[in-house]
This record gives sequence, C-alpha cells and structure tokens, in this order.
Amino acid sequence: MKSLLSLFLSLITMATFAQKNFEGKATYMSKTTMDMSRFGNQMSEQQKKQMMARMKNFLEKTYILSFNKNESSFKEEVKLDAPGTSGSRWGASNGQGSIYKNLKDREMIEDVEQFSKRFLVVEPMEQPKWELGTESKKIGQYTAYKATMTTVDTKIDWGGIFRRGRRNQENDSTKTEDKAAEKILNVTAWYTPQIPVSSGPESYWGLPGLILELNADRTTMLCTEIVINPSEPITIEKPKKGTKVTREKYNKIIKQKTEELKERFQNRRGGGRRGY
Repeated sequence: MKSLLSLFLSLITMATFAQKNFEGKATYMSKTTMDMSRFGNQMSEQQKKQMMARMKNFLEKTYILSFNKNESSFKEEVKLDAPGTSGSRWGASNGQGSIYKNLKDREMIEDVEQFSKRFLVVEPMEQPKWELGTESKKIGQYTAYKATMTTVDTKIDWGGIFRRGRRNQENDSTKTEDKAAEKILNVTAWYTPQIPVSSGPESYWGLPGLILELNADRTTMLCTEIVINPSEPITIEKPKKGTKVTREKYNKIIKQKTEELKERFQNRRGGGRRGY
C-alpha cells in the first residue's frame, strides 16, 4: 500500500511539473558482459581474459541523456585514452552517434556512422508494452519503480563479428546472425515519476517517469548523476545529416558490408603467405 501511495503522489508531482519548463541531463554507466562460451575450446582462459581486457572500451561506456518534456538525445561520452592504453579502439570508435527521440511526433532517429558513411535510422515510436509493478527501490535520492516487458531486438549482433568461424561454417554463421536479429529480449527498467519525462537510455521510453536503471540481455545501464534545469539552457537538435534508412534496410546494408570485409580479409590472409 505504501508503494502504491508513493507512486500515486509521484504521478501527481509529475503532472504538476509537466505544466512547467522542465529539462535536464542524466549520466549513465553501461556495462555489457560477453558470452565467452561462443568461442568454445578455440581459446584458452588466458586468451579470453586478454580479449576481455582489449574490449573493455566496447563493453563499458558512459552516456549522457539530454532531455526536456518532448525530446531527448542519448549520446556516448567519449574519453581520451590514457598514455600507453590505445590498444584496440574498434569498440570505442565504430558507430558512435546518438539516439534522438521525439515524444510528440513519435519519431526516433539513430544517428550512426558505419563504414565511413553516416546513416539516419528512422523508426516510428510505438508505445512499449510495459508491465508496471509495485516493487520499488532507491536509486540515489530518487524512488524508482520496477517495470518489465518482452520485446524483439532488431539491431545488429555486433558480437558475431568477433566469432572465429571456419570458412565452411559461413552459411551457419549467416543463419545465426538472422536469428540474432529476431532475438527476444526480457527487459527490466526502474523509473522514477519524480523526474516527469517519459524517456530513458538507448531507445527505451514510455514509462511515467525517467528510466534510471535498465537491464536488457547482457547489458546494464545505471544512472549515476542527474542535473535538473541547469543554469545554461539545454539544446536538443534533431539529426539531419546522413542517409535516411529504415531499421530493416540499415541492417541489410551493414550485414552485406560486413560479409564483404570478412571475405576480403580471408582472401588476403589466404594469399598472404605467398612470397613475391
């Protein structure tokens, strides 16, 4: 009963704030774990540890969500490497961009650069089918409530790029990628009506309050800092530069380019041992 009462009072607060100018920035720490079992016996435990260390920039990131009542922009906070730690920067540099959401127009745009080309992946925002619960917990100074949903992950499985498949397994690999594109995700979110915006990290939204924590598959995003109504106004710009594509078309383009790169690399490696 206390949880329901707190939620009711928070919703009243949200409705009150909704009548005013309201904007802010939220910082999220993101951490993804890798399924090392996919490599089977192809790698030793030491090699797996070395790979995890090299991919830290890809698996652990910091993001900033800028938001107001109707719009939001979710973007990675890029940090410079410490001296002597350059290593593999693929995960930190490939595909950097932003995710723009417009609640009023129900439009989402992912601004992303791949293979030296900028894309604007445009998707309609259909209301997510969240199931609201009464379970609550404190995240910082805010009371957050639990919500869950099951959805289809239509994004590229970049983990497949790092699989070391044999040449005679290419057909099976392609099938695996197709199945991954239709992967079912069980998502858990913790949102707070104390911050009256129906937005959150990545492409998630649709709850009666800002999402402070999100768990989807092997990725967890946790809000570590919030600044409400900062002294300097927040500007959220709709992405305009790039080739507009649907999610389906974008996935098709990237898969095709990836296969071309794999084939080119294999041909080069196969002929590299021949001297001139």
